[in-house]
Amino acid sequence: MINRRILMAGAGATVAGCAQSIPQQPIYEGAEVTRVVVYKNKRIMQLLHDTTVLRQYKFELGFAPEGHKVEFGDGRTPEGAYRINRLNPNSRYHRSLGISYPNRRDIANARARGVDPGGDIFIHGTPKKEAGKTDWTYGCIAIKDSEVQEMYDMVKVGTPIVIYP
Repeated sequence: MINRRILMAGAGATVAGCAQSIPQQPIYEGAEVTRVVVYKNKRIMQLLHDTTVLRQYKFELGFAPEGHKVEFGDGRTPEGAYRINRLNPNSRYHRSLGISYPNRRDIANARARGVDPGGDIFIHGTPKKEAGKTDWTYGCIAIKDSEVQEMYDMVKVGTPIVIYP
């Protein structure tokens, strides 16, 4: 029994050692992204450090892009001030960054209308089958896979994001 435990402990250490040799994702070493600004009508998203634009991306939106998201399934992308609230390395759309929609105001407005505000709004990549299509998401912001990888490496959880009409 003791030999078996020692064997299992040794195997665990070997596996742990292998895990450490897996390459880490690239580390961004430039200026801190202090906010993300999205201009829905212009289809431009900017990563800013104070007032300096660090990166700029073109994107696709939900299938009903005009107006603020008010309920689940409406195909709209929210408008207003939010935060990046999570990073998802295992997104089915390459990588993704969560947007903190719905906020308290969104929830209160949806309740007053008797509807579900929806959620799970992300900035994510674009699968090959959607490449070249216009406004195909359910309310998310879709950019190229290489761009979302870059953004994923640059933007921290808690970063403010403002989405303009």
